[in-house]
Amino acid sequence: MKVLVIGSGGREHAVAWKLARSDKVTRVLVAPGNGGTAGEAKCVNIPVPGGDPAAGETQEALAALARQEGVDLTVVGPEAPLAAGLVDRFRAAGLRIVGPDKNAARLEASKGFAKSFMEKYGVRAARSETFTDPAAALEYTAKHFARDNPPPLVVKADGLAAGKGVIIAPSRGEAEDALGAFMRKGTLGEAGRTVVLEDYLTGREVSILAAVSSVPGKAGGTILPFVSARDHKRRFEGGRGPNTGGMGAVAPAPDFTAAADFRASILEPTLRGIKQEGMDYRGFIFFGLMVREDRCFLLEYNVRLGDPEAQAVLPLLESDLGDLCLSLLDGSLGDFSPRWKPGAVCAPVVVAGGYPDSYRKGDPVTINREDLARTGARLFIAGATGSERGGLFTAGGRVLAVSAWGADGDEAQARAYEAIKAVGFNGMAFRRDIGRE
Repeated sequence: MKVLVIGSGGREHAVAWKLARSDKVTRVLVAPGNGGTAGEAKCVNIPVPGGDPAAGETQEALAALARQEGVDLTVVGPEAPLAAGLVDRFRAAGLRIVGPDKNAARLEASKGFAKSFMEKYGVRAARSETFTDPAAALEYTAKHFARDNPPPLVVKADGLAAGKGVIIAPSRGEAEDALGAFMRKGTLGEAGRTVVLEDYLTGREVSILAAVSSVPGKAGGTILPFVSARDHKRRFEGGRGPNTGGMGAVAPAPDFTAAADFRASILEPTLRGIKQEGMDYRGFIFFGLMVREDRCFLLEYNVRLGDPEAQAVLPLLESDLGDLCLSLLDGSLGDFSPRWKPGAVCAPVVVAGGYPDSYRKGDPVTINREDLARTGARLFIAGATGSERGGLFTAGGRVLAVSAWGADGDEAQARAYEAIKAVGFNGMAFRRDIGRE
């Protein structure tokens, strides 16, 4: 089986690596891939025609490429091409592809749509309102902070904003500044012209990745959850500093004991809504949860695997990822019983100095292979070009994740941080408390 993976980040490296481990997979084409996928067994990077997989002409070219190369299965990593209808184009061309259709992708592409979906189908979530009028949003903000001991207000851009569309505002002034930037100044373009204002919830954040198989007009439908995970989004130790795309993840989340409540309050109503809305959803979903007193509240949907959660979860999956993908496409996902490796994975992310603000690019990355091998860890490359054999060079803020397995969380953490010592580049930085926060 020949597989096409679309994307260029650490998640796509992890997906390509896991697919390549299947005896049934002969070749993995990664478009465009990165310096990690360039050296992965069975994998080859190919340029994305036109450069932007969210653009219509590029999507047509990708479909033509899949036909020309005889691709049996395509897996889409990032959200933008899903929101732009890549899955619809591939399926119209008779190509097998893992991902939600454009209608279902609105669960991530529009925070306002997602919140209305949650309310309509009884998915437990924080109180919120959606606004297109800046004056009305400011009025709501004033009333919120006029309450006795008000919680912070979460300001969310409605559209896709590459991880920059959520501001946690502890004061009225900070909330008003965020609204002014998003709605009046247009700092996020059209993505921020509509905003969701949401009560801030306290508790422990948990990520649940899952596979989904639901086809309009067909009975049944399944959401198959994976092991839990936790992403650490703040830049600095102790959960301080600005939000980032993710500074590291652990799996499973060590304190997640609310699986039954998650299924009843989040998963089951979500599946009911997917079916009633007529969504063609054959792909992956990400549930971002806040858990307190064993009650789950949904913070957000993503319509793909999380990053860096995938770099922690997929190494624990002992089942064949290709078989899992085929089962969600052919409607047999409900009969698929994934096998999970016991123990835990810790995957801290190594970033370029200055991230998430301005940072350097083009610095060589050194890797001491012998030291890395002693830890049993592996690297999932995100923002680096070249290849591990010919030389890697930094090309993004999040450069790589160091993914290490251990019999328990403590051993996984110890191995991961020992493995980081085998990596070096100018200005490299990382959090030292992933899995401990």
